[in-house]
Amino acid sequence: MHAKGVKVEEQFRAGYVAIGHIAGPHGILGEVRVVALTDHPERFRPGVEVYLGNDEDVRPVVIQSARPHKDVLLVKLREIDDRNAAELLRDHYLLIPEGDAMPLGEHENYVHDLIGLSVQTASGEPLGKLVEVLETKANDVYVVSGPQGELLLPALRSVVQTVDLITGTMIVEVPDGLRDRSSESKRLHTVYFPARARKPRQTGQASSSS
Repeated sequence: MHAKGVKVEEQFRAGYVAIGHIAGPHGILGEVRVVALTDHPERFRPGVEVYLGNDEDVRPVVIQSARPHKDVLLVKLREIDDRNAAELLRDHYLLIPEGDAMPLGEHENYVHDLIGLSVQTASGEPLGKLVEVLETKANDVYVVSGPQGELLLPALRSVVQTVDLITGTMIVEVPDGLRDRSSESKRLHTVYFPARARKPRQTGQASSSS
């Protein structure tokens, strides 16, 4: 299922959700390269107050400007005026209060709620724990780690039958041959977005942003 702000905003720390990850500085005037972790571009409107945070500190900042550049946004924060100051923001996150997060839609769950779910088939066969959510161009992929190794499940409605956050379980229908392909696959690149949600896609549908 689509895990919701890799894109519906995801909890970063108590009280906040992340809407962007700062990859590094851009140019000499204080702009930073931001990987958007939300599907709502209005989060980056000039004049909007957001929060800048890492594992140690959170502080308010104001977005002065934002513009698309390749696969990222170039964001200028009012409080940052040069490259040296921008460099210090590498690997920080742009945050909003948790209460301002976009509401979850049907079949959407926050990534942090999916991590750790016990995954099993409709017949009760345990497959393991959901340990990671990967984003691909076609659909999200749930990484399930269990006694038989790692299983990569596409986040499609034909695969994910139910998600029960109260009992901490996910019921799935494993497509024929998927277990063999998962055991043979080599994951060349893993990307984990700490701030979005995912929902299962209809079989054959291209992935779309939230």
